[in-house]
Amino acid sequence: MLRATLCLLFAGAAVAANYPAPVEGDYIIRNYRFKSGEVLPELRLHYATIGTPQKDANGVVRNAVLIMHGTTGSGRQFLVPQFADVLFGPGQLLDATKYFIILRDAVGHGQSSKPSDGLHAKFPHYEYEDMVRLDYKLLTEKLGVNHLRLVMGTSMGGMHSWMWPELYPDFMDAAMPLASLPAEIAGRNRMWRKMIMDCITEDPAWMNGEYKSQPPGLKPALYIMTIFTSVPKLWQKEYPTREAADRFLARSIAARMKTMDANDMLYAFDSSRNYNPEPDLGKIKCPLMAVNSADDQINPPELGVMERDIKLVKRGEYVLLPITDQTRGHGTHTLPAIWQGYLKKLLAESQN
Repeated sequence: MLRATLCLLFAGAAVAANYPAPVEGDYIIRNYRFKSGEVLPELRLHYATIGTPQKDANGVVRNAVLIMHGTTGSGRQFLVPQFADVLFGPGQLLDATKYFIILRDAVGHGQSSKPSDGLHAKFPHYEYEDMVRLDYKLLTEKLGVNHLRLVMGTSMGGMHSWMWPELYPDFMDAAMPLASLPAEIAGRNRMWRKMIMDCITEDPAWMNGEYKSQPPGLKPALYIMTIFTSVPKLWQKEYPTREAADRFLARSIAARMKTMDANDMLYAFDSSRNYNPEPDLGKIKCPLMAVNSADDQINPPELGVMERDIKLVKRGEYVLLPITDQTRGHGTHTLPAIWQGYLKKLLAESQN
């Protein structure tokens, strides 16, 4: 039923935007060994593709685009009108009649293998490097993609976009990390993630991951996530009274409580524990366009991290979007209407 529902959602989005209908699939990897040393006998990676791969005379795929989602998200988040209708239609920057677009659910997310499937807290403790290397296997072993025209991602997917050209320097023509920093997750960024994990694991009802219903600690974890992904300017305008703000918060948390699993959330946030692409930024060969927004509370510009680290990327450029009535804090990453001009510039600069 869920698969059929998603197919209808995908098909509906495609009709509305006039781009080829997404094609869903699963790739099963046997006995995958994670960096932790743990092994999963059967690992499922779910994906959707739009368009058709095109190879040059040497058999190299030249039109593949990998787009990666954020923490607790899935590939389907890019099939909403505000994203897909702006980028995937005829004549648009990632016209799906010309590009082969790959939207995958990272391990631990969406319809890929995750703790809530049954292993709970016995699920392997994956990290970002596992996620990137699994995506590489999906592309090369299942989809036959031996080269990427572009790798891009939002939030966690943005962080993966820094790692891809470090781990596979010759695999892509361009990289576009959105709403991310290329440095170890430390300071407040680490603290709020640790708060979320502690809300879950320190709740006695978590029962070492073997709860029968969602532990109450999931609710304060969602409160913390809500604050750091909030949009202060917009929310002040849309919820200008105490009553309006309270109603919005109650509805938002109630909706998330119905769809979020505590173990999945715990693992998703824990997977960032060893992220730190900073030492290897000099390995990046392709043009890279990093875009953040000034109202992003997860990656606040006053840290100065991007200004420092972008200098280590040979062909790197950093853009900080000013706060406007159109920006949406951390969520600006999913509004290409705001930043697509920089994507256009990156595609032009990296054209072979």
